[in-house]
Amino acid sequence: MSSGAPTRPRVLTTAAEIFHAVEALRSAGQTVGLVPTMGALHAGHLSLVEAAGRDCDRTVVTIFVNPTQFGPGEDLARYPRDLEADLEVLAQTGVDLVFAPAAEEIYRPGHSTFVLPPDVAQPLEGRCRPGHFQGVATVVLKLLLLAPAHAAYFGEKDFQQLLVMRRMVADLNVPTAVRGCPIVRDADGLAMSSRNAYLTPAERQRALAIPRCLELAADRYRAGQRDSAAIAAGMRQVLADAGLDRIDYVALADAETLAEATQLGPSSVALVAAHVGATRLIDNRRLG
Repeated sequence: MSSGAPTRPRVLTTAAEIFHAVEALRSAGQTVGLVPTMGALHAGHLSLVEAAGRDCDRTVVTIFVNPTQFGPGEDLARYPRDLEADLEVLAQTGVDLVFAPAAEEIYRPGHSTFVLPPDVAQPLEGRCRPGHFQGVATVVLKLLLLAPAHAAYFGEKDFQQLLVMRRMVADLNVPTAVRGCPIVRDADGLAMSSRNAYLTPAERQRALAIPRCLELAADRYRAGQRDSAAIAAGMRQVLADAGLDRIDYVALADAETLAEATQLGPSSVALVAAHVGATRLIDNRRLG
């Protein structure tokens, strides 16, 4: 028997379409998993799709480059977009629905309502990218209202974002479980990111200092070192030796609150944000 060509998911573009489609699935007694993305899909995104497929009867992927989470001078205009390529990738995964709205469908004329993100949004990315998590929290809440899934899946590479989502749904009594999935890395150790496509070959080699400095933190923790200042200094040295253009932060923090950790323990996480050429990359690693 011929297996035939892979079936591309059904693509919906309006709020009414996705809401009624998800409600129909739920009414039929099926569980729904939601994977919010900005497209430019890679293996990291597909790991979220796979997790949703294992847990739920049906999987919905959203593809939307959210303008409100980009600050002035950031890469909104050049952020990679290729819906057709993304749909070809998703055709191999068994995804049922793709919600790919225009910006005007999510932010109608005169839109002025935004979500104030929780306290865990304030340090690190919150300091470096003012307004970023307000945009993220707003669009994710909108997506959870439009596609009321049983569970939503986020990657741990955006570690602070995952914490923000968990706190937001808890604080606002949103009946959707937030599930985190492990970081997916390329063979060279770089965490998968749509922004990796910006890197030249030489820049990519320099960017490998980011996972190396996190490995240094984990090695020193395993060796018994608990002084966060000493470990952070070693991490910064690895980044400096690679000639990274700008380091936004090197942080050792509590993995639940992101409060700065002076003495490390099993709930500590190391986080980095740095620029390689014109590309800003983030990464993290749990130490315990």
